[in-house]
Amino acid sequence: MVSVLGPRDEFLRILERVLDADIHVRGNEIHLSGDEAALRAGTEALTEMVTIVRTGQGLTSDAVERLVGMLAGEAEVRPAEVLTHSILSNRGRTIRPKTLNQKHYVDAIDRHTVVFGIGPAGTGKTYLAVAKAVQALQRKEVNRLILTRPAVEAGEHLGYLPGTLSDKIDPYVRPLYDALHDMVDPDSIPRLLTAGTIEVAPLAYMRGRTLNDAFIILDEAQNTTAEQMKMFLTRLGFGSKMVVTGDVTQVDLPGGQRSGLRVVSNILHDVEDIAFCQLTSKDVVRHRLVGRIVAAYDRFESANAQDNQEKGTKRR
Repeated sequence: MVSVLGPRDEFLRILERVLDADIHVRGNEIHLSGDEAALRAGTEALTEMVTIVRTGQGLTSDAVERLVGMLAGEAEVRPAEVLTHSILSNRGRTIRPKTLNQKHYVDAIDRHTVVFGIGPAGTGKTYLAVAKAVQALQRKEVNRLILTRPAVEAGEHLGYLPGTLSDKIDPYVRPLYDALHDMVDPDSIPRLLTAGTIEVAPLAYMRGRTLNDAFIILDEAQNTTAEQMKMFLTRLGFGSKMVVTGDVTQVDLPGGQRSGLRVVSNILHDVEDIAFCQLTSKDVVRHRLVGRIVAAYDRFESANAQDNQEKGTKRR
């Protein structure tokens, strides 16, 4: 009961707030009161929470809020199935999808050869892709991991960086290294890099190669041009899998160049064995404030687009 209700009844208070129901606990019994919809939602939420606790996985306040949100969306997959789906375990930490769209994204990577994960910052696009890549390497489904990003500056001018090639590209690929360190023993990463089992490189270094028996991740793909995107996708070799991630609202290409990630969905949307997964602000798994920031920006940009459209109509 303590696991279900949370420390100092924290989860109980979340349920009461979100479900608009009165919940009373006496011993090992939980009594709900409210309208029919609230009772049904409360019963389903508590059933899912008990199911998760019985698997041995602990609950958190974020997990409870996500669980209730999934039930409100009438998802075809039970929240407990989403929140207990394990991808990878390392040093006592298990990596799992935390939202329904993340579960769809992970399933798409299992079922398709090329997957595009498109969504705002913090939705786990890169993190889950790296987790699936490490899982494929551990299962010997591939022989190597290739992690790549376009070397485009996000508004700043970094100038000529000092040091070796590795030193120069390190700032661009650091987010990939950060994810990798969460999933692989840090002491083994230098050895894997030296052996070529893991390769982290700028996108420009992909030209002219055919990548066989590899799990390839292209991160920050919104900063590729249409030509670069075509170049990357045609590197696909036998026994390989590709995941392309990006956020089309954060394009840093100079000179107003069009993002290859925006173009590719129109070109490849009906090609077999290619999947497009769209993540939203509801799938943000960083600090809960990040999701609110993303949603606020979406509303602001939508309102601006509507105003511009109305002004254009008036001029005509």
